[in-house]
Amino acid sequence: MSTDNNLQFVPELRAAINRLVKKLRKESPTGLQLSQTERSTMAQLYQHKALQPSELAAMEMITNQSMSQVLNYLFDLGYIVRIPSESDKRKVNISLSEKGETMLLQFRHERDEWMMKAIGEACTPEEQMLLKQVIIPLAKLIEYKKEG
Repeated sequence: MSTDNNLQFVPELRAAINRLVKKLRKESPTGLQLSQTERSTMAQLYQHKALQPSELAAMEMITNQSMSQVLNYLFDLGYIVRIPSESDKRKVNISLSEKGETMLLQFRHERDEWMMKAIGEACTPEEQMLLKQVIIPLAKLIEYKKEG
């Protein structure tokens, strides 16, 4: 187990990740049109194909009422479709529309293009290899759930 002295880099790592996320947001003109929660909701729908509003709210850790507002906005933009549940007509499943999927993929493409250019021009080949290697521990942090 690591000692606290070995983890003194944590504040710097957190700050660097936060700054990178903000920078990525700014580098995507398409992404600036939506809030973080709206983009994340669309990403969940892309990954899962169809979800109920309550499932989306739980995934995004927001209230059902807040998710309803997000979904209404995305619906007004034409980015999602509402499909009545076949098993329970009182429920609705949410999916990305073709327009929504196109928008999400454009947003991702803009971010990827910026990152490829930035990494290619700002980082040495050795630094590029380090970035590739850090993907695994970062994925572990994303999946980490505190016990208890």
